[in-house]
Amino acid sequence: MAARDLQERIKKLIVERRLPSGAPLPTEPELMEYLGASRNSVREALKALQAMGIVEIRHGFGTYVGSMSFAPMIEGLAFRTVAGHYRGEDSLLQLLELREAVETGLVSRLAGRLPESDLVELDALVARMEQEAAQGAGLAETDRAFHAALYRGLDNVLLSEVLEAFWDAFHRVQRDLVDVPQDPRVTCRQHREILDAVRSGDSPRAEEAIRDHFGNIRLRLSTTGAPRPSGSTGAPRSPEPHTRHNERV
Repeated sequence: MAARDLQERIKKLIVERRLPSGAPLPTEPELMEYLGASRNSVREALKALQAMGIVEIRHGFGTYVGSMSFAPMIEGLAFRTVAGHYRGEDSLLQLLELREAVETGLVSRLAGRLPESDLVELDALVARMEQEAAQGAGLAETDRAFHAALYRGLDNVLLSEVLEAFWDAFHRVQRDLVDVPQDPRVTCRQHREILDAVRSGDSPRAEEAIRDHFGNIRLRLSTTGAPRPSGSTGAPRSPEPHTRHNERV
């Protein structure tokens, strides 16, 4: 039986049995019998599914339904962005535009619809951002929390996870591709404008505030050349999770 067929049958088993993340899968001998496949074939299929986050192999304990996170997508986006950059493509700008398109299309749905508790949380995050800016601290984590809290109001877990995946991919490669200074006061002002527009229920103003925010980032990226590492042969460095002192998007 083809490896892909085995993977599809294991996925079908998870769906049909309605197994949640963390639930144990049948044992290896049981899967061999169920699938009519050899031990090696079953193991290779499970390894492939583990790489996708669909299953988790715990050596000595068994195989379980995985978290089904967007980690593989983040890895793919990060690698494609770095590789594209070193081929001369505007890949980081393209990834940014993808985020902008999604957020611009969503923010108008939030205008005037967020409960007061969410608005209070967003207000506190902007205030924290302003305090961090005054202290010369990095704003990345607070910026991220603001966007996560904003779109959580749509009550769509999948959408929130996709936005987080875009964020992670962008920030995992930005350090290796660009080094752009930014006035933190601009970042604070733009987030305050987004919040004010959403609170007032002005959808066009909210969309414009998001466009201004991303437009500022796009302008800085497009006017900054990303130097290659000394002695580079064109091969990208491996992107790693990071938080730069003044990095925020």
